[in-house]
Formats: sequence, C-alpha cells, structure tokens
Amino acid sequence: MFSKILIANRGEIACRVIKTARRLGVKTVAVYSDADAKALHVRIADEAYRIGPPPASESYLLGDEIIRIAKEAEAEAIHPGYGFLSENAGFSRACDEAGITFIGPKPKTVELMGSKALAKQLMEEAGVPLLPGYQGEDQSLATFKAEAERIGYPVLLKAAAGGGGKGMRIVERAEDLEGELESAKREAKSAFGDDRFIVEKFLAAPRHVEVQVFGDTHGNIVHLFERDCSVQRRYQKVVEEAPAPDLPDDVRAELHRAAVEAARKVDYIGAGTVEFLYDGANGVYFMEMNTRLQVEHPVTEEITGQDLVEWQLRVAAGEKLPLSQDELSVEGHAVEARLYAEDPYQNYLPQTGRLLAFDAFEEDYGLRVDTGVEAGDAITSFYDPMIAKVIAWRETREEACDALAVGLASLEFKGFGTNRDQLVRILQDEGFAESVPTTKFLPDRPELSEPAELSNLELTAAAVFCHLDDDFAITSFFGETFGFRLNAPSAVTYVLENQGEPVPVTLRSGADGQTAEIGERTVSFAVTEPEEGVARIAVGGETLDLYAGRDDAEGEGGVALETSVGVFYVRSYDPFEGAGAADGAEAALSSPMPATVTNVLVSEGDEVEAGQPLLTLEAMKMETVIKAPHRGKVSKLHFGKGDSAAKGALLLDLEEASS
Repeated sequence: MFSKILIANRGEIACRVIKTARRLGVKTVAVYSDADAKALHVRIADEAYRIGPPPASESYLLGDEIIRIAKEAEAEAIHPGYGFLSENAGFSRACDEAGITFIGPKPKTVELMGSKALAKQLMEEAGVPLLPGYQGEDQSLATFKAEAERIGYPVLLKAAAGGGGKGMRIVERAEDLEGELESAKREAKSAFGDDRFIVEKFLAAPRHVEVQVFGDTHGNIVHLFERDCSVQRRYQKVVEEAPAPDLPDDVRAELHRAAVEAARKVDYIGAGTVEFLYDGANGVYFMEMNTRLQVEHPVTEEITGQDLVEWQLRVAAGEKLPLSQDELSVEGHAVEARLYAEDPYQNYLPQTGRLLAFDAFEEDYGLRVDTGVEAGDAITSFYDPMIAKVIAWRETREEACDALAVGLASLEFKGFGTNRDQLVRILQDEGFAESVPTTKFLPDRPELSEPAELSNLELTAAAVFCHLDDDFAITSFFGETFGFRLNAPSAVTYVLENQGEPVPVTLRSGADGQTAEIGERTVSFAVTEPEEGVARIAVGGETLDLYAGRDDAEGEGGVALETSVGVFYVRSYDPFEGAGAADGAEAALSSPMPATVTNVLVSEGDEVEAGQPLLTLEAMKMETVIKAPHRGKVSKLHFGKGDSAAKGALLLDLEEASS
C-alpha cells in the first residue's frame, strides 16, 4: 500500500478519498485554488498546496503543476477523483513518465474509451450490443444525411469527444439535420476542441442503466452489479439507485456480461462504469464507458458492502481485487439524490453564497451524506453546483425512497436555493414510486420543475411562522401588520405567493378562536406554542409539525418551511417584480449569476431579431444562452470571450428597433 497520495480534485470526492486513505493509514496531500483556500478537503488533508487562481483551467487542470507538487510532497500516487483530469490520457501518461502511480486505468485505455466513435467500434468487435448508428471518419454532411436515413429518424447527434450533454442534438426530421449538425459542431469545437460527430438511433424513453466494473493488474475483472440513473435533467443525473429495479433476469445477466466483455476488451484496470440504454423490452445498447469512479458509486457500495475507493488504492498499489465475482452479492436497495445549488423552478439557474447552516442529521435518519462543505463554507460560480450526495439504504426500494425523502425534507440548510424540494417531490411522486422511471421522467412531468401549489394548511403555516418570527415578518414580508384594536379581534396580514399569484393571508384571533382568511376562504386553525423548535398547526382535520428555522432559500422575502411531510418554499409577493419594459429588457441582457463569457455571437452594429442568441455564459459547468429580448441593434459589447461577469452585470447594449 502507498504511504502518501495526492488528490488532484476538490469537493466531496476529495474528502471521500482522504477519509478512506486515513482509515488505511495513508497520508494525503490536497491541492486547492484560491477559491478553495479554506475548503473542507484542504482542512482535513495532512498537507495542502496552492495550485492557482479559481478558474479550473488555471488550477485543477494544470497537470504539470500537480505532478510538480506531488514530487515536492513525495507522494507516490495521484488520485484524480472524477471530472477535471480523471479521464485525461495525457495526464495519466505524464504521471507514468514522472514515476508516479495514476490511480486509474492506463493511458491507452483512457484514449480508446475517450472517443465515442472508437469506443463503439471496439465494443462491436467485443460483441457488446450497440444502437444502430454511424461512427466513421467521413464527416461530410452528405454522409450524415445518408446514415440518418438508413438509421431512421429521430436520430441523436453526439460529439465524438463529448460528455455531459454538450454537443448533443436530437433531430426529428431530415430537414433539420444540417442546421442542428452545424450548431452542434460549433458547440463541440468550443467545448472539446474537436468537432467530429457520431450519429445513432434516438430512443425516446429508454432507461439509463450502468454497470460498475473493476479490473486489476493480474488480469482479473469483475462487475459489482448495476445502477439505474434514469432520472435526469439536461442529461445530468439527479437520482440514482441500485440495483436497477424490475429488470428481467436475462436482461440483467446480459448487462453484466456485456460490461465485463467491454472492460476485458480494453484491458481495464481500476474502477470504471459501462453505461447502457435499455428499451424496456429486451434491448440493451452500449452508450459509453467512463474510465473513472462515478458520482453515483455510493449506491453500489451500499448494496455490496464494499469501499470502492479502497479497491482503487489497493489495485493501483499492485494488489489483486479484494473479492472474486462469486464472492460478491447484493443486499437491500440504495437510492442517492444529488443536492445541487440551483433553482429548478428558474430553469435550474445555479445559486451561489455562503452556507449559513448545513446539517443532514445522518444518524437520526439513517442516511449517508457525502459532501465537501460545512456550515460557513462558500459555494462559488467556478465549479460544479453539487453540494452533497444524500444516500439511503433499506431492505426494499420503497423503504429506501421513503427514508431518503424524509431525510431530505428534514435536512437543515440555510443560505441560498437548492433543488431539495424538487428531490423530495420526485421521491414521493406516484410515477416514481409505482413504476420504474425512464429518461423522460422529468420532461414528462413539468409540474415537478414548477413550484407546487400550496394548500390552505401550508399557507396558514407559512403565515403563522412569519408571525412567530417578528424580525422576519417586519423586515422581509410585504403586507400590513395590524396590532390590537379596541373592541375588535387582533389580526395580521401577509401577502404570500402561490404559483406566482398574490394570496393575502390574514390571521385573526378572537373569542371564538383563531381563523385564517386566505383570499376569499376562511378556515379555523389552532397552533401550539413552539416547543424545542417545533410548532403543531391544525387546519380542519389536517395537522402539520412545523420545524422552526428560517431559510433564505428563495432570496430576500422568502422562507423554506421544514415540516413533518416535506419542505415548502414560500415567497412574499412582490408587486413590483418585473415592472417596467425597459428594466425587463435590461435584466434579460444582464448576467443572471457570476459567470464566464464563453462565446460572443454578435458584433457591435449587428441587427438582431427577438430571441436570437447573443452570447453564452458558463457558471458551475452549466451553460446559459443570452437571447435578444426584442428586435434591435447591438450598440455596445461590454464583455468579450473569456471575460468574467458579475451577477447583474449588463453584458451589452441593445437599441430597440423603431417600428
């Protein structure tokens, strides 16, 4: 085993590797950018070294600098985590040349699987089932048109060197192919420096099922069963579970066989994942192979009882795999949800800020939480917006989903918006619980990406909470507060927002008890005095336990109510929000978050049409397109490609065209 390793990554994976290494008696070296100088992985490592400014291109992607630090620190190996340099064949090769062990597959393997086109050719040779498609060298439009006709529409265009959904287009009709291919090529060239493409048959509603594989330097290869990762947004996974539910035995066996053959074909060493599409009947089709550990690996660990990071370290140190295939088995069911700093109700807009509070109460709810942050840490715009992975293991899928939903709802989180409410709603959705989701699960349920309609009970609870928190009621909510009036019951009014509409909620207290006037409805309610942070509210025959705890998740004027049955986000209604056409146009041309300008698509003096893309921004690995709010002429560009823009910064001036 190694005596010291360097972790060329950050966040929760860096913390996870550090903890496993410490358990094995291995010392750790962390690297950090200026944005991460006080990050958790830096605080818990044995040593830490600065590598550069916040942008990843100037810090975590500097392979030469990371290797230099590894030598200085006398680290024998480098763990790349996932993302950044984890699938960079050049970095893996440079580690070999420097006499430092790269904890992952050999450079040649990374190269072979890094090209989607070459990977599909190799898989075909290995007898791994493929979707009908084309991955040849001829990249002419005529060839793509002919191949798409052969395959049959709809087809999927995929960047040969791509990943994360970038450079990916669904083409429904032949007449759309040329335009979509040109657009996708520009995006791929910008993102990967490579505009080669493959085209394959598009499955409208498949399941995304993947198999965890492991190989060692002694020729042994095993699978550690499969995961289902079908709940996705923008081709990014949101909820993962293992084992994949409701798979026919023959399909499950074929997935395992194909994954092992894929790994054997490229002499795989270390942890890898072979991803497949499953059509719901009898067809499984190879998608790609990720030559690294994946974000969702904890669900595999939970059902097998194995530590995959420990396996990585032992295999990289030359040991044989800890277990043979016959010694591996599955027990129970595990579900993982990715907690992101984003607003799913605003097109998944990334959020930034400082964590005022963060406690998942793991022991109370029997959860596992993998995270790289603690209360007091900051979430910046430079890196992926994932805050934590929350995992529940139980004997059955139903029990695991219920436990995860309750645990997420009870999680204490303050500082900025997250997708927690959406995660709870997904796990409690009948379509998720009663049938196995496909990749169309979220697209087919737009209501899960919109604020839920609040009931009388929830609106009353929100108003009561505001009334109990005097400071919050006075400083954050619109509406008048009425005090004692002679010969009249006391009352207090809050104007809350329910699905974008203003709803006045007036709480009255008189001789006959307490009532809430919600719009034109009046309901009686009773509330107990808060005890140990919990107040019980009863409206009609329904009751709700309200956990006192303010959360600025919806920004100024908002509150997240943590209750016994879920988390409800409530905002005060702002009658001036969006007022003023000119202000609205300027807001549309402003940066919605701290971001980097990745492309400028217009020049000063250009005339543009409403809805025309003007420039693109990137923050937290997500791209946002700024479009013209109206027809006009670009009079001034305030930022160029590569520039950093602060939240709210005006990106360009657009003169409105005269009628």
